[in-house]
Amino acid sequence: MTSPLDGAAAVGFIGLGNIGKPMARRLTDWAGGLTVCDANPAATRSFGERGIAVGATPAEVAERATVISIMVRDDAQVTDALNGPDGILRTARPGTVVAVHSTVEADTPFVLAQLAAKHDVHLIDAPVSGGAMGAAGGTLALMVGGSDEAVELVREPFACFASLVAHLGPVGAGTRAKLARNLITFSAYVAVGEAVALAEAAGVDLALLGEVVRHSDRVTGGPGSVMLGQPAGPLDPTNGLREYFVHARGLGEKDLQLALGLGAELGIDLPVARLALDNLGAALGVPHKQQDPT
Repeated sequence: MTSPLDGAAAVGFIGLGNIGKPMARRLTDWAGGLTVCDANPAATRSFGERGIAVGATPAEVAERATVISIMVRDDAQVTDALNGPDGILRTARPGTVVAVHSTVEADTPFVLAQLAAKHDVHLIDAPVSGGAMGAAGGTLALMVGGSDEAVELVREPFACFASLVAHLGPVGAGTRAKLARNLITFSAYVAVGEAVALAEAAGVDLALLGEVVRHSDRVTGGPGSVMLGQPAGPLDPTNGLREYFVHARGLGEKDLQLALGLGAELGIDLPVARLALDNLGAALGVPHKQQDPT
């Protein structure tokens, strides 16, 4: 893999929105220097006032930087930043690494990586988890897809805004992981809305209940604690955790039935709870059709 990098790479950051701006701020003291760019000039003003280089276009960023982050809204903006009339590929030097942090369609990173490769530019997908708070605190998690060589070249600058850089596989793996991760997030939001309706109807203090949820998730690890890193489907009978998940299924089904009973009593419809009751065993890898160990 060709690379122009020698020592600390010059870094560029394109897209200074709600998450991109605090990510870029974490790079302002980067030894290799930082160049920022945004379609809205007001977004770059505070950087310019601190002596940070401001590029008028992505092409101008690529004239200065050899590691370039893109954090814009959607597929169209990512594609334009990379390959538009004033895009990165117009001026990028061979060996430049472009990281797409935006959440895009599953196939977009692979398509863009092929375009970049024609210019000897290396594109990786590196969507983020942790929101604006994680960006500001430097504690984001990055889900990265790309070659080993390209990922190694960005680890040091990425450590400025991420405390976890998970290299999940080739180009596209990061985006696929982000879509799965967000499935958990937004499905949980729906369940929370249902739980709030139930708790409110039952006269529960919602602020204190929220505190309980956050506290217990910190202790248990929340939904992520049941991700075992093995294929979906029933757990192998020899899996040492199978008995634990059978126990969890029993507790969960009991509690979901109790919640549904309370909802019926209070006149609160709980479709998520019904769906969870029907699918909990399968989701945990211990469906009822599989014989439980005795």
